[in-house]
Amino acid sequence: MNNILSLSTLVRGGQLQSLAGPMLIIMILAMMVLPLPPFVLDVLFTFNIALAVIVLLVSLYSRNALEFAVFPTVLLITTLLRLSLNVASTRVVLMHGHTGPDAAGKVIEAFGHFLVGGNYTVGLVVFIILVVINFVVITKGAGRIAEVSARFTLDAIPGKQMAIDADLNAGLIREDEARKRREQVAQEADFYGSMDGASKFVRGDAIAGILIMLITIIGGLAVGVLQHDLSFGDAAKNYTLLTIGDGLVAQIPALIISTAAGLVVSRVSTDEDLSQQFVSQLLSKPQVLWLTAGILGSLGLVPGMPHFVFLLLAGMIGTLAYYVTHRPASPAEKSEEPEVVSSEGQDASWEDVVQVDTLGLEVGYRLIPLVDKQRQGDLLKRINGIRKKFAQEIGFLPPVVHIRDNLELRPNGYRITMKGSVIGQGESYNGMHLAINPGQVTMALPGNNTEDPAFGLPAVWIETEQRELAQTSGYTVVDASTVVTTHLNHLIRMHASELLGREELQKLLDHLGQRSPKLAEDLIPKLLPLATVQKILQHLLEEGVNIRDMRTIIDTLTEHAGRTQDISELLALVRIALGRAIVEQCFPSDAEMQVMSLHPELETILLQVVQSDPVADGGIEPGLADTLTREASNAVKRLEQIGLPVVLVVPDPIRLLLSRFLRRSLPQLRVLAHSEIPDTRKIKFISIIGGNKK
Repeated sequence: MNNILSLSTLVRGGQLQSLAGPMLIIMILAMMVLPLPPFVLDVLFTFNIALAVIVLLVSLYSRNALEFAVFPTVLLITTLLRLSLNVASTRVVLMHGHTGPDAAGKVIEAFGHFLVGGNYTVGLVVFIILVVINFVVITKGAGRIAEVSARFTLDAIPGKQMAIDADLNAGLIREDEARKRREQVAQEADFYGSMDGASKFVRGDAIAGILIMLITIIGGLAVGVLQHDLSFGDAAKNYTLLTIGDGLVAQIPALIISTAAGLVVSRVSTDEDLSQQFVSQLLSKPQVLWLTAGILGSLGLVPGMPHFVFLLLAGMIGTLAYYVTHRPASPAEKSEEPEVVSSEGQDASWEDVVQVDTLGLEVGYRLIPLVDKQRQGDLLKRINGIRKKFAQEIGFLPPVVHIRDNLELRPNGYRITMKGSVIGQGESYNGMHLAINPGQVTMALPGNNTEDPAFGLPAVWIETEQRELAQTSGYTVVDASTVVTTHLNHLIRMHASELLGREELQKLLDHLGQRSPKLAEDLIPKLLPLATVQKILQHLLEEGVNIRDMRTIIDTLTEHAGRTQDISELLALVRIALGRAIVEQCFPSDAEMQVMSLHPELETILLQVVQSDPVADGGIEPGLADTLTREASNAVKRLEQIGLPVVLVVPDPIRLLLSRFLRRSLPQLRVLAHSEIPDTRKIKFISIIGGNKK
């Protein structure tokens, strides 16, 4: 009773199915040592033939190799089964072969008498021919295809992994789909590698079949003549026919399995099985069928040829050609037919217009391992980290970075693009480190001298063994992935305003609407259009102001949009509302603000410029512009040397004018208005620009 309960528990738990594999292997091995009666041999030989047919049909209906991924293991098991049956049947043949042709069962008797007419010479020739076909043609070809496929599959893994990660990075697929594709790539490589090894078993099986046949014939003759007192002729007839029948009943399934192996490894993966591919590709051209029918018909008219057979086949193929010519096209074929509108080719269409990537990273072929996770490449992970940190610090999610290899680049080169244009490029050496000189190093390092691509600092590429020496000498040492990601991060932040497109802004507002549904609805489009809000946010980003506090920005615009639609005025009001955050970006602590200012006479002149031309800075007199630029540059250098933030505080009316004018030559300079500084902050003017200049 307890045994029955245990068995039912196994069945319910699905554990009985997991025991099928070990039990099958144990039974196959047991056949080599345990004697089997003829009836059991008949059952097992029939099962072996049925199993071979099942494997062949499954390989025919599989659309790609991975649909039959267990095939290498099946190949090994079927080979082991055939060898075990050979051993078991040889034992029976040698022990009872003297009793008659059915000593080893009816299946072996049928193959030994019916298939070869009871003639052991014919049977021997047929057996050898089957072995040669299996060993020399099918198995050798399938093994070669599997070997080449394994090599090409392994070589293609980095490119496939990069394509998967690029699709994931681009948002085209989700993480679960990417994981599934990576597993599929790995399984494909494992499959062809296993098939390369499993084909060796089939070749060994063919050799073993010949040796087993020779040994059984010699042993049978010795047993029949010496032990059972049979004449040499009778012994040769009985034992040779039994041995040939045994060999044929094993080699025919082996030939079927080898054919299935060749079909599996030689298939090109499509959405069609082999039969559909055969019909759609081999019989789809009526011109080929008409020509074939004509050739056969011409041969049938030649004197001496079998006219009936040639003309019959010519008529059948001609009928098939007529059917293919006049059959109605299927919807799939109609959709695939190109629409020819002129004799010079198909007209251009909107499908030819390819949208450029907002952000792109092109790498040379030696940098591909940086984006290949199979080679411990972490560039994709770091780029995702950059986007996440950008979103947290700047206030919106930047577009995805599309990564692709570019053979036109230098092997170690990379190129960063934005909207199809190159915004940065450099070189990075995988396996080496970049030692950046911050200005206070104690020794020079041997290596390839260069510049940090992000900030232009002097640097040198060094070997990994020199990393600790470089760090102790005062260098900032980073690896190849960090060089690329730092450069990319720097450029993304520099061009943040250009990355805030309509789509990004709408997603930002949708995200904000999930927490405060009415906040954006009251502003857009009731008071301001989306384009105006986008322009104001882009102006903030151009001057290095993050837009994390969207609630304050929208509240300010909602409050004042009913009174004015002027972008400059609304921008100034938003900056005043964000004043505390703007100041903290420059001076994080509550310490005294040490800043620059303009000479009063210069402020008066610039105020007059703004009053005469409030929307442009073209009114600044060239001489004054040169002097202003020169003195501002000198003041900025002095503040940078003592490690202070570079901030210029000016009256509100001229802040926008100076910010636009000085940003061209001094992008690191922040221009603040007096009203943007909170009353609680203390200001100290340590530099005056334009003291005696007019």
